[in-house]
Amino acid sequence: MIGVDAATEHAWTLLGGDAEAAAAVGYEHVDGVLPARLPVRELARATVGVCSLAAAELLARRDGRPRPAVRVHEGAVAAAFVSERLVRIDGREPTVFAPLSRFWRVADGWVRTHANYPHHRERLLRVLGVGDGPDVVSRVEDVLAGLPAVAVQEDVYAAGGLAVAVTERPVERSPLVEVRDTGARGRRLGAAGLPAEGVRVLDLTRVIAGPVATRTLGLLGADVLRVDSPGLPEDDLWDTGFGKRSALRDLRVQGLDDLLERADVVVTGYRPGALDRFGLGADALLQRRPGLVVAQLNAWGWSGPWAGRRGFDSLVQAGSGIAAVESDGERPGVLPAQALDHGTGYLVAAAVLRALADGGGRHVRLSLAGTASWLLHDLRPAEVGGRAGHDAGDWVETIDSPYGELRHVRPPVHYEGAPRTWAGPPTRWGDARAEWNRE
Repeated sequence: MIGVDAATEHAWTLLGGDAEAAAAVGYEHVDGVLPARLPVRELARATVGVCSLAAAELLARRDGRPRPAVRVHEGAVAAAFVSERLVRIDGREPTVFAPLSRFWRVADGWVRTHANYPHHRERLLRVLGVGDGPDVVSRVEDVLAGLPAVAVQEDVYAAGGLAVAVTERPVERSPLVEVRDTGARGRRLGAAGLPAEGVRVLDLTRVIAGPVATRTLGLLGADVLRVDSPGLPEDDLWDTGFGKRSALRDLRVQGLDDLLERADVVVTGYRPGALDRFGLGADALLQRRPGLVVAQLNAWGWSGPWAGRRGFDSLVQAGSGIAAVESDGERPGVLPAQALDHGTGYLVAAAVLRALADGGGRHVRLSLAGTASWLLHDLRPAEVGGRAGHDAGDWVETIDSPYGELRHVRPPVHYEGAPRTWAGPPTRWGDARAEWNRE
């Protein structure tokens, strides 16, 4: 077992927790997990560790009993951080990155693009003047080879697409988490079998980081309702649909007033200002319901010229200096997992659980850029010994689901008595009614 972990203590205190409590988190070390130049293993286990500790703390406060022991297995953490790669439906693998989501050599360096969604792909091709077709990758490669990186970045962004010039040096520090208390109390939570049992979570997130946070809250007993626009379809929720129901609502036609009246937590994953016109900005929500817990995450942070830009884990790796650090000397490198997404997701869940334990009334903000800064500037490799070898299959199981036979990774969050896995399979996108479960 690992002793006191500096990364865990750091994250826990930034979340407002008592430093002595962080010493109670134990880890079972496994050699060789999440190998990288940067301390990705340390980031991954600490984010799961503080989430597990926050869950144990909330359960203890609700039940009026001592906090259960927290023990996290690094093998479970490593598997969970690549869960989207390990999932299978009837033996079929998902597409993690589309062909146009990759690094490209340009006239003065490298650019990373993200074109998984059809509208992002179309905008990228339009800017480059490339028509679609079987040889589209080679034609994009030819065009980009003659263009400067920043020009590609700015032109694609102006057209609503996604491209980021690879930064050679780590960017300046960004805060890992920002916390603001309202001074108001949320709904009183009584004794329960699970930490978040009965807590109503409105999930306005997409892709990985936010959905990881909300599926974790669902694991821990929350009633999680994910609401999406019918105009922004998700191909599947194989991996991130656990622990929640999925509903659709066009906010231009109908708002979320009926859901907000009974919500305890709102988690949003859109860029700053994107939801404000619907009355879903943090200030508007907390003015209406001061006892709410509002957790916001985005890609590039909450201030500065890039705060309003769209982004994904792979793009933040490129734009923060991570891709340069992980380079093999020939081309930019990547982390062994989308660790910014997963790590930020567990930190968001931990922040929500901590707020509930303290009584609610809290606004928390996190970002992929903040997690990248933490990884680049604050974390150090831990020199520990442990059991050699890692088999992700030890943390995988198969269940029936609406999609077919689903192979998935079990959750890594663990305290004594914690649920081993989710209560049921993931739902299909948009197949639920936009209403809370009845008490």
